[in-house]
Order: sequence, then C-alpha cells, then structure tokens
Amino acid sequence: AVVSTQSTGAHCRRLSQLIIDPSTVQQLKNIEESSLRVTVDGGGCSGFLYKFELDDSIGSDDVIIERDGIRIITDQISLDFMKGSTIEFHEELIRSSFRVVKNPQAEEGCSCGVSFSVKID
Repeated sequence: AVVSTQSTGAHCRRLSQLIIDPSTVQQLKNIEESSLRVTVDGGGCSGFLYKFELDDSIGSDDVIIERDGIRIITDQISLDFMKGSTIEFHEELIRSSFRVVKNPQAEEGCSCGVSFSVKID
C-alpha cells in the first residue's frame, strides 16, 4: 500500500499516525537516498529492536509512507508496534542515527534508543 502524505506544519500524519520529522527528510536528501526501511524485530536489551536500512526494494506486504520526495518503507506488523511514533534523525558528538521516538506503544526503552518493551494493557 502506498500512502502519500502532505506536509502540515512541522510534522506529517497519516491514518497509522506514523510521523516523519523534517530531520529525517533532510538527512535522506543530504545523503542522496530516497527510501528508508524501518522495521521492528525481537531482540535488544528490552525485548524489541528498531532496525533501519537504506533500501529501495518494495515487497508485496510493505507499507510505503511518502513525504517531500522521500519514502519510509515498513511492514504492517512493524507499523502496529510504531503507531503514533515519530521517526527523527539525531546528530550527537559520538554518533548520528535515525530513531523512533515518542512511541506510545512502548513502555520503556534502553538508553541508546534502539530497543524497547511493549505496553501490555
């Protein structure tokens, strides 16, 4: 499924409520890439792990979210774990990376921001 989104202020929303921060758009344009695959896998110190890959391949089960000429590619299962989250690019003295932040599906995460545990109602 391809979902085109329109810029509305600082953030961009769609039905899944996955938010693509302008920092993500800018970084992908800076490195001359048009697609970022974001998935959730089991692992990490908190139970689940975010994975980021520069990847243009599209599978039949992929969900594509477009904003300002870039695409975030994910699958429906991963999207369910990230609903309401924001994808940002962070630059720090010791590293620079894409991150999933403000995830309402996560109960807690590790200090590096890569792994998280899921809220159980």
